[in-house]
Amino acid sequence: MTVSNPAEDTGKNELSRSLKPRHLTMISIGGIIGAGLFVSSSTSIIAGGPASFISYAICGFLILLVMRMLAEMATALPKVRSFTEFARAGLGEGAGFVVGWLYWYFWVLVVPVEAIAGAKILEHWIPLPPLPIGVGLMTVMTCVNLMSARSYAEFEFWFASIKVAAIVVFIAIATSYAFGWTAPHGATFGNLVDHGGFTPHGWIAVLAAVPTVFFAMTGAEITTIAAAESAQPGRAVARMGSAVIGRILVFYVISLFLIVSVTPWNTVRSGESPFTLALNTMHVPWAGEIMTVIILTAVLSCMNSAFYVSSRVLFILADRGDAPKRLVKLNARKVPVGSVLMGSLAGFLGILAATEAKGVFDFLVSSSGALAVYIYMAIAAAQITLRNAANAMANLYRRW
Repeated sequence: MTVSNPAEDTGKNELSRSLKPRHLTMISIGGIIGAGLFVSSSTSIIAGGPASFISYAICGFLILLVMRMLAEMATALPKVRSFTEFARAGLGEGAGFVVGWLYWYFWVLVVPVEAIAGAKILEHWIPLPPLPIGVGLMTVMTCVNLMSARSYAEFEFWFASIKVAAIVVFIAIATSYAFGWTAPHGATFGNLVDHGGFTPHGWIAVLAAVPTVFFAMTGAEITTIAAAESAQPGRAVARMGSAVIGRILVFYVISLFLIVSVTPWNTVRSGESPFTLALNTMHVPWAGEIMTVIILTAVLSCMNSAFYVSSRVLFILADRGDAPKRLVKLNARKVPVGSVLMGSLAGFLGILAATEAKGVFDFLVSSSGALAVYIYMAIAAAQITLRNAANAMANLYRRW
């Protein structure tokens, strides 16, 4: 028994249906794996010690619950076109408006953040300051997203493939080293307890790291937005929801477990990639250069996804009448040009703010962090509301 809701009805403005299952699979993976895994994980290791991988396991479980809720709602309401529209379906028009705009704000700030991060990496190879490099990256991403949804998906497919390949290779090398097969002095699992114990700062520190880790892992729900441009949106979301926990387990939990097994946790430095440290510990040649390229790939992938998501969320808000109608207009390739350009404009302004008014930009970014938790809570409330309504209708039907 499904719930009928006005939010199921799509508008007359239809996006393309050009994305294939392989695109959605890699978009889902790319949404989870970002620079937060390769660099920001150093913060959680410092805070939690060897037990830090448990923080990621807890967050993985919470995100699994959200994705299962999304999968259930996508199956019951197959015509809903966006992650944010489930809030409208379950909680009403006001919730759809608020969640939609907050989600757009969250992702549109990610665009300049990743552009500046990419510019700082490219500074080592390009003799220019971050501002022009960031503007150049923004220009490239604008062109990619204006071409077609398929262009975005192909870009994300190959960049996500690089990230996945890198993590798989890292896990293989680190596993061999941790078990002592390639380590000069035998197994290294003693690092889990030899430097202050498994939880050197206590279990409270492990739990306190969960919110920070949660923000780094946000992004699995991107699939629900990209699925709107596939042949079978509801089925695609349900399939991705079932698979996401396995990816989180492999890419985050196992990677972090191996890092703290291979190298002492107290040698990790904030802001520096613990993956690079582990590779150097294992004497992998060119470790720093390899990880720099992989981190740049992750940054560009995340920037591309943020660009895409912000434009599609704004398109759907406009189609619902919650944003100017001119943002709904599609070009011949079924791309919402106005929505893409709005995201581009916000990105350019963000880069200027990040380089010329850093304090203001840092405030905007920090204020957006908590929005992820609020948005996920709204989606959970929508799922509970829809499920209760469906159960009530089913009970009424049985009485008749």
